[in-house]
Amino acid sequence: MVEIRNNLLDRIAEAEREGWLGEIEGLRVSLGDAEAKISQLDSAEPAAPVSLGLPRPRRI
Repeated sequence: MVEIRNNLLDRIAEAEREGWLGEIEGLRVSLGDAEAKISQLDSAEPAAPVSLGLPRPRRI
């Protein structure tokens, strides 16, 4: 998700250099969503380990 955010920042900078005003607004909306998701993931409690049991050979 951080990689996506960084890519969006690069794309916003490119759009600003090129004067793509319509593109900038859409990218900023996506950036806000990505930052919200990163914040959500950072504040989430770590999940407890899940026991998968021991593997057993199949009966044929």
